[in-house]
Formats: sequence, structure tokens, C-alpha cells
Amino acid sequence: MSDIYAGRIPVDPGTRARVTALLSGLDQRFFRSAADRHWPGAGPVLPRLSRSANHGLLWFGAAAGIAFLGRGQRSRRAALRGVASLAVASAAINTVGKRSVQRRRPLLDTVPVIRQLKRQPITTSFPSGHAASAAAFATGVALESKGWGAVVAPIAFSVAASRVYTGVHYPSDVVVGAALGVGAAFAVRGIVPTRSQLPSPGRPHAQAPALPEGEGMVVVVNRASGSSDAAGALRDSLPLAEFVECDPEEVNTELEKAAERCTALGIVGGDGTVNRAAVAAARHGLPLAVFPGGTLNHFAYDLGIEDVQATCRAMAAGDAVRVDLGRFTGPDGVSGHFLNTFSLGVYPELVRVREHWSPRIGGWPAGVVAAAKVLRGQHQLQAEFEGRRRSLWMLFAGNGIYQRFGFTPGHRLDLADGLLDVRVVHGGSFPSLRLLAAAAAGPLSRSPVHAAERMRRVRIKGIAPGTPLAFDGEVAEAPAELTIDKGNEALTVYRPRAFQ
Repeated sequence: MSDIYAGRIPVDPGTRARVTALLSGLDQRFFRSAADRHWPGAGPVLPRLSRSANHGLLWFGAAAGIAFLGRGQRSRRAALRGVASLAVASAAINTVGKRSVQRRRPLLDTVPVIRQLKRQPITTSFPSGHAASAAAFATGVALESKGWGAVVAPIAFSVAASRVYTGVHYPSDVVVGAALGVGAAFAVRGIVPTRSQLPSPGRPHAQAPALPEGEGMVVVVNRASGSSDAAGALRDSLPLAEFVECDPEEVNTELEKAAERCTALGIVGGDGTVNRAAVAAARHGLPLAVFPGGTLNHFAYDLGIEDVQATCRAMAAGDAVRVDLGRFTGPDGVSGHFLNTFSLGVYPELVRVREHWSPRIGGWPAGVVAAAKVLRGQHQLQAEFEGRRRSLWMLFAGNGIYQRFGFTPGHRLDLADGLLDVRVVHGGSFPSLRLLAAAAAGPLSRSPVHAAERMRRVRIKGIAPGTPLAFDGEVAEAPAELTIDKGNEALTVYRPRAFQ
């Protein structure tokens, strides 16, 4: 009675043994049935597929393929989440799962020799690490991209089934391993939310004309920003829109011409091209439709626009938001605008070197090469900041608060917050360590190495001649004095109401 009063219901050892024997018998029966059954077409495929998944090699290769073939942020996020989920599942299985249940591998006397693996595993049978890794990777990918998840899922299922087919696991080993893999993927999502879990950025909502087929819109396409494929797909979705393709030096002129005859202005290109279109749209009071088509599309992605169809859906419904437009002004009225970031110091040089190498080796490797090259030199900036003469490695101002910071800033959750995300890395030795410290500290931090604050205006004086500045991927020479601020809700942009 004491066990019942304590909230514990005693289980008869005999009952427990009978249940265990029943489950074990079912497991053995299913295993023998799988061994006796003829699986058409599986003989030359499943054993090889099972071996290819050893140590996660199959999934690392799949992640590289998704990131390369997808050519977009969503694909790269899907690949990264799949690998992270696999890592968590593998660690849990190998450190806890395999040691908790010491179960022997199945006997191979009923499994045809042609199916058996040449090298038999020596670890315990329960649970299946291959099934856990396969399920974790597939689930992680699907949580970010349903399309890529549908591609990976049959392969993951085949890998899990191959462990029974080749005789190295019981069915229950595979089922439990797969369940743990799915749990690992959702555990990763609990720590690092997927894009669909993040709140919709770009508030407040604004009125914009609904243009289902693009009537009254002029779309300017920058030929040099890798936009040809995006523009081709866009013509079919917007048959009534006018398209103007031009070279980079003609973009500003064509934008001004388009703004005088359109209801809404469209732009196909990367961040630098979108910057020019945003300035023209804000000056003429036009809504802007951003169609990502360049090497870097940070502004579009922060709006929740990952492909041209997302913008088309927003245009059809008339969904739009107002966003801030950052600006910098010199003493003689020389000014510019930025949608994403403005910077002085080593960051413009990082941008310059990265842009030189990215067409040859890709964006992310080019960023690594640029950091290694620039940070070897002595490039400290001497300027008056906050009323004091300072030596700086870098001054960074973001149009809105970034959630993460490093060589590549992270995402913004609000594009109309009226704030500048100002980060300063003070001068001194070991610039790479200082930049890493600033990246780890995040917003609203101060130390002798770096400072980060939310500000509405920044004034900088005494900038040496020839000092480069960078804004939205473009590089120019900085004037001797600068004022950085922003126009609050200065721009209206089409954007779908929810992430797709």
C-alpha cells in the first residue's frame, strides 16, 4: 500500500518479463520476415547506400550539394540545419544510447550473404546510429526547406531500411534510432529557430497598389549582377510589366526614367543595385518591389523575400511595409544611403578583397581570404568619434539592430525601428582577436576592445584623406567629416505577410 500512496504502481516482475519477451519475439519475427523477403532492385543499392552513410559521409556530401545547387539562403540554411541535427543525434546515440542498452547484433544465419556488409559493426545494436543520423538530417533539412526535405526523405528512409536489409539491426533499433534523430532535429530547432518561427520583419504595414500581373510596373534589371535567370522567370509571372535591362553604369539613369512613368518600381539585382532603386523609389514616393537576383541579397532576405515568387505574391495581394533608409552626409552636402550597413576601417577593405575573389571561389571562401589578407596589415583609422580623437580598426553602423555580428552581419527582426546598430572596434594590436571579441559580445556591450550601442545619429570628424567607406557592398572614399543617421519609414516595399 505504501507504494500506491507514494504515487507508484508496482509492476509484477513476471508481467514485465512477459511484455519484454513479447516485444522481443515480434522484433525477431519482423527481422526474419525482412531477411526472407525478396526486395526487388534492393540488392545492388541498399548495401552500398548503407556503407556510404558511415561516419555521416553521405549526409555531408548531401549538405554540400544542397548548398551548391540551391544557390540561396534557404538552401544553405537547410544544409547547415541538417548537419547540426545530425551532429546532435550522433553525439546522443554514441555517448548515451549505445551505452544504455547493451544489445547484441542480430544473427546473420537467415540473411543472404549477398546482402551482408563486408565489415560488420562492432558496437551494440540498440539504437541504430545510421537511422538516427538519416532521420535527423532529413528532418533538419525539411524544417528549413520542404522542397529539399522531400528530396532527402526517400534517401534517409532507404538508409534506415538498409540497416535491417543488411542484417546489422533489428527493426526496433531502426525505429527508435529514427525517432531519436527526429527529436534531435526538433531540439536544434528549439535552440536555433527556423526562419518560419521568427517574427515577420518590416513593420508597420503600408498601403500599396495590388498588381497581380505587374500592370503599371517598370522592372529594371542589372545585367552584371547575375540576374538573368531571375529576370527570365519573372517575365512569365508579370506579363504586363515593362522590363528594362541595362549595364551597371546605366542603372541610375534607367531608374530615374522608370520612376517618372510607373505606379511601382521593380528591381532585379543584388544589394548594391537594390540600394540605388530604393533611393529612387523613396525620392519619387513609389513602392519598391525587390526581386533578389545578385550575389548578396541581405535586404531581401531580411524582409522574408527569398525568391522572386515571394515578391510576386506580395504584389498580387498589395502587401507592403515601410522601412527605414540609412544615410550618411558630408560637410558639402555629399551624401549616400544604405539599406543594410555602413562602415569605415577594415570592413570596406574586407568588402573590396571579397568582391575581387568571390567570382573565382565563391562568396564565403572569398570572405575568409579577405579577412586573412586584410587583418595581416596595419590599417587603423584615425578619426574623432564621440568628441575624442581615437584609433579604430572599424566603425560599423547597421540600418536597424542586427541579431548577430561578425565578418558577415546576421538578420534584423525590425527594419523600421528608427535605430542605428553602431559597433566600434578600438585600435591596438591583434585586430583579428578584437573583431572576434566584438562578434561574441553582440549588441549593447562595452569593453576596452570594442563598443556596441543603439544610436540615432553618429558624427565622425578628422577622417584621413583616402579612407575607404563601404555601404551595401559598394566602396567609396570617405569625406573628412560624416554624419550618419536615417530616414524613418522613408521607403515602402512589397513584402509577403508571412514567411513561406
